[in-house]
Amino acid sequence: MKSTKEISTSAGKLGSAIGRGLIAGLAGTLAITISQIIEMKITKRPPSFAPADAASKALSIEAATREEREKFSNEVHWTYGTIWGVPRGLLSLTGLKGWPATAIHFVAIFYTALTIEPDFEVSPPISEWSKKAIAIDAFHHVVYAVAAGLVFDAINEDKIIRKEILAHPER
Repeated sequence: MKSTKEISTSAGKLGSAIGRGLIAGLAGTLAITISQIIEMKITKRPPSFAPADAASKALSIEAATREEREKFSNEVHWTYGTIWGVPRGLLSLTGLKGWPATAIHFVAIFYTALTIEPDFEVSPPISEWSKKAIAIDAFHHVVYAVAAGLVFDAINEDKIIRKEILAHPER
């Protein structure tokens, strides 16, 4: 049977991993957003509403206007991306870090992206995508995973946190 201290330590590690993961997910979402904005300017591709359409179906809600649909799409994008940082944090609890954790995180994110939207019938299955579309989508998800991984690993370094606490013990 675990002691109260062991349970408290485990809960603290879990909470820390989740919190750091959310920060990393936010950073990854910022990175993929910039990547997509640049790509859309280059390719003249309009924004995709597929993630918001999938969320609308899952939640049984519908935007009344195009403006509301765009706002909801943006909210889904940022929420979904930020939450995807949590698995990155949880991977750290298994001892995985650095590039191996980033690679596993990328596979999980990209696989989900390729399956959720077709499951909700808001985009075609990958078998109907062009090679260019697959490459662009994969690139965006690599940008997300690398940014999230770099941020997570940076804020997960005990040295950085200890140094900050020692420099500012009043916090």
